[in-house]
Amino acid sequence: MTNFERCRGWARTHPLAVDAILAAAALVCMVIGSFAEPYSERGSTWNMHAPGVLSLTLMFLAAAALVFRRRTPWTVLATTSAFSLVELVTSGPRAPVVMCAVIALYTVAASTNRPTTWRIGLVTMTGLTGVAMLAGPLPWYAQENLGIFAWTGMAAAAGDAVRSRRAFIDAIRERAERAERTREEEARRRVAEERLRIARDLHDVVAHHIALVNVQAGVAAHVMDKRPDQAKEALAHVRDASRSALGELRATVGLLRQTGDPEAPTEPAPGLGRLDDLVDTFRHAGLPVDVVRGDAGPTPPAAVDLAAYRIIQEALTNVQKHAGEHAKAEVSVVRVGPNLEITVLDDGAGDDAQAADDPDRGGGHGLLGMRERVSALGGRCSAGPRYGGGFRVHAILPVATAKQGDRGNSPVKGGTSA
Repeated sequence: MTNFERCRGWARTHPLAVDAILAAAALVCMVIGSFAEPYSERGSTWNMHAPGVLSLTLMFLAAAALVFRRRTPWTVLATTSAFSLVELVTSGPRAPVVMCAVIALYTVAASTNRPTTWRIGLVTMTGLTGVAMLAGPLPWYAQENLGIFAWTGMAAAAGDAVRSRRAFIDAIRERAERAERTREEEARRRVAEERLRIARDLHDVVAHHIALVNVQAGVAAHVMDKRPDQAKEALAHVRDASRSALGELRATVGLLRQTGDPEAPTEPAPGLGRLDDLVDTFRHAGLPVDVVRGDAGPTPPAAVDLAAYRIIQEALTNVQKHAGEHAKAEVSVVRVGPNLEITVLDDGAGDDAQAADDPDRGGGHGLLGMRERVSALGGRCSAGPRYGGGFRVHAILPVATAKQGDRGNSPVKGGTSA
């Protein structure tokens, strides 16, 4: 960062100090200018007579008013104009205080609209120049009087130009920000549309080929004993349909991958068989966890097994984050009829309930993910505070698979529906 940029940054963050420096500089210029005497009888342009007490007082007051020119520009303009009129009437054509009125007029012009700038500029120019022409000893067309008119007019024009440039830059910045927002929204919309299209493609592929596999598998089971040749033909159709489904799934999923993406993990998806390892990680982190299992029997389907693992993982994570320092957790996995019931309890006195409804604190998205995962499997999930303190997460996952066809119906060879 250059020195100029540092100075600009400092000036932007300390406007009052900048105005104080400007006021001091204006005061110095006014005091020096009060010694100027362009039309001396001796032909000298400078005299050694100090300005009067009233003139010095007006200079100090006008300079002090400039310190507040950005806070109250209209008041400062009225004050400096009044001081200028008093000095023009009492001190003749040499009125250095007009410099403060010029600065104040510039400030007003830079902070208001163009019609107001020209109106207040015309009033200021006319008022100061008219008083100088009428009250001064010089002819009305003297250069001092015309100088007041010129300086006030240039101040109004410069202020209006600065205001227009600022408005132009702000408009460009706003358009750029709006265009950026529009691009982001368009990108999100396109991503959502592409996800919907891919989801529809996957549904069509899976639904069609799985229906065909189901029908042909039913045909094979129906004619396996009586017509083995037809059963072989049906199984060949099953093999071809499954191969075609895998190929189309691979092609569709390949659209989502990009060059440089990390390789897909080769380790198996976690499930309840790794529950002890999961619980040990939380115990090592300082969270006491008791586990009760009553899920003996066949291994649940892979989707149910993974969902159960993730639900317990997320629930214990929320306990560790929100339940408090001395909280304890209990995990229960029980097979009840065709369902697998998972319960995670804690006795913490922390902010579980608040975090559950507040995504910014980490709990809302996790619980939402649990519910979505359970709903996708056709189950139910509930989460909320326990009576007497603590938090409870309860999920019911169906593990019974639907029957693969209706054996009471006779499938038709080569058909596409059962």
